Amino acid sequence: MPADSKVKNLISSRVSLAPMAGITDYVLRSLVREYSPDCLVTTEMISSEALNQVKDTVITARDENHSPISYQLSGHKPQMIANCAKYLEKFADMIDINMGCPVNKVVKGTDGCALMKHPDLAAEIVRTVKSEISIPLSVKFRLGYTFDELNFVEFGQTMQEAGADFITIHGRTRSQMYGGKADWKRIAELKRNVDIPVFANGDVISPESAAECLEQSQADGVAVGRGALGDPSLLYRIEQYINRGIYLPPPTLEEKIETLKKHILKEIELRGEDVGIKFCRKFIPYYLVGFPGASKLRGELVLMEDFKKICSTLDGILVKF
Repeated sequence: MPADSKVKNLISSRVSLAPMAGITDYVLRSLVREYSPDCLVTTEMISSEALNQVKDTVITARDENHSPISYQLSGHKPQMIANCAKYLEKFADMIDINMGCPVNKVVKGTDGCALMKHPDLAAEIVRTVKSEISIPLSVKFRLGYTFDELNFVEFGQTMQEAGADFITIHGRTRSQMYGGKADWKRIAELKRNVDIPVFANGDVISPESAAECLEQSQADGVAVGRGALGDPSLLYRIEQYINRGIYLPPPTLEEKIETLKKHILKEIELRGEDVGIKFCRKFIPYYLVGFPGASKLRGELVLMEDFKKICSTLDGILVKF
């Protein structure tokens, strides 16, 4: 099957789960998949340097129902990334190269968004990886490194010429980090100048914002990042809204609490109780928001180390509200 046909099959839903380091792990992908059987899900960022040393079974974990799934790699050494991509091919339906992460510890090593300052190296990475795998290859990047370096159109064209089959673009520069507002209209410039599918990323936090993003960006689909935190049903609700015009309301507090308990339990099953509970602390603020006393309650829960006590505390919220 030609690469373009494979990509179309992978993005048939027009919604994807964007990669988030330390966030889009096996458990979160599983929760998203309970609602949406068709959306493309992407793993958390996997360092090619680390994977080259140790084949981490937690970070590569997946179930059969995780397909369609893309595994994201970071790095700046073409052959090392290619070797890791070849290893991951047995798990993945697509390989994604991270060229958009803005975090200091990533860009200082010429990884992530720093590659937008080195398009020749970025193209070499794509060509080398493409030569080693038989599944589609995608690239995720930003508008540019700074507002004075908005090279996203040229960069996207270079990635396409090097062999990329699919693009996800975050509508911010590296200098913005995650602040300000994503510029969806600029993404339309990229869409007009490449032939491969483009998904828009940034500030897609509801079905309505997804529809607005698609209208402004003219992209083929949307990649949902932080909007899915505390609401793994969001991707399904976006699918229903943009594909069928059906608006499904956000989850109730009771539904959020039940999902949070399930989230913590799945992390415990994956990592053990101590590590699993600590890992989940970052998610608690996203699930528990918008009701009286939420801040105080979140502060108490992130200090708890016993799953039964956490569940008892969460159940107590429903008694009050």
